[in-house]
Amino acid sequence: MFRERPLVLPGLRIGRDTMPNWSVKGAYMEACNCEAICPCVVLSPPTEGECTVVLGWHVDDGHHGSTRLDGLNVAMLAHTDGNMKDGNWKVALYLDERATEEQSKALGGIFSGAEGGHLAALGPLIGQVMGARPAQIDFKGSGRRWNLSIEGLGSAEIEGITGQNDGPVQISGHPLAPVPGVPFNVARSEHLHLSDHGFACEVSNKNGFYTHFEYQA
Repeated sequence: MFRERPLVLPGLRIGRDTMPNWSVKGAYMEACNCEAICPCVVLSPPTEGECTVVLGWHVDDGHHGSTRLDGLNVAMLAHTDGNMKDGNWKVALYLDERATEEQSKALGGIFSGAEGGHLAALGPLIGQVMGARPAQIDFKGSGRRWNLSIEGLGSAEIEGITGQNDGPVQISGHPLAPVPGVPFNVARSEHLHLSDHGFACEVSNKNGFYTHFEYQA
């Protein structure tokens, strides 16, 4: 599904010959306006005809060269007018305001895909980059309840769906995966409120996912 061509945000153009080694791992969540389970992940059309989604990452352990990234958060807003597999996504990136200049540059390069890794594969799907800016980002996850709040964008709260034997409901091997190689826990939103770059979304009881992630290059 994915091809290796990086999304490069303004001010984050980095030649591959200058890239240091990096790796990040931690917790991931997302919420969107689709019904659960969001069909976009299996390349089907979104349930509402269009999809507005917020993605969030909390770095538990990470470095970019000698720059440590532990404890920092990143979020992304994405919108498509139709099937996600057809591309023409509109995206914006939000970087933890607590980051130093070096940390912010590193986060921007990694989570935009400018410095390779799995997220570089999103590049061919991007039609418009609406911006990248620092923001206060709160990311909390405990058990099946997960919360993400981004200053100037909005917030999402999701709770995992209870499956057989009181376990989680999971999907794995899905072709459109921001986090490859691990199962996603399926959730529903207590609320999803987003408003930025001319997009607004106010829904509840819709789709959410949470899992752990690991990227490197």
